[in-house]
Amino acid sequence: MRQHFYRVRNLILPVIDFFYPPFKKLMTIQTFRYLATGASNTVLGLITFYLAYHYIVGSQNVDLGFYIFESYTVTLAISFTVALFWGFFLMKYVVFDDSKIKGRVQFFRYLLVCLLNLFLNWILLKLAVEYLHIYPTFAQLGTTAILIVVSYLVQRNFTFRKTVVPDYVAEEEGNSSTPA
Repeated sequence: MRQHFYRVRNLILPVIDFFYPPFKKLMTIQTFRYLATGASNTVLGLITFYLAYHYIVGSQNVDLGFYIFESYTVTLAISFTVALFWGFFLMKYVVFDDSKIKGRVQFFRYLLVCLLNLFLNWILLKLAVEYLHIYPTFAQLGTTAILIVVSYLVQRNFTFRKTVVPDYVAEEEGNSSTPA
């Protein structure tokens, strides 16, 4: 299965890297890939949100018997699920392929961060729709902008962080290669 993931990765990387040269002085290739894949995943999430809201859920609330979910909340759950799996693939195989953390740990951390983002998204969306009376699709655009920044910082520093070699270990390794 992993070979299929790398095949898809090898199709995606040349497309992203083609657009990198104008941004070379502004950011590293990894940051550019993060922004490009994050943008594509965000667009996928927004398209899924729009399609689910207008063609699957509609404006009807969903009554499960024990709780009534607002239509935009159900739509958000659908959008979240689609973007979760595609986003993890992109982060693991396209952006942070140099992380040595085991895949299941990465996915668990990624899921935790995404659940945090989902909760924040739900709160911000609820505030925007119910209190500020913003149309749900436009409210989702605004909350997405806020969450992009939060997500980038947490994914880079928590989910896919690289193991840092302490200075004293690097110095010892450097000294052991020189003859005494």
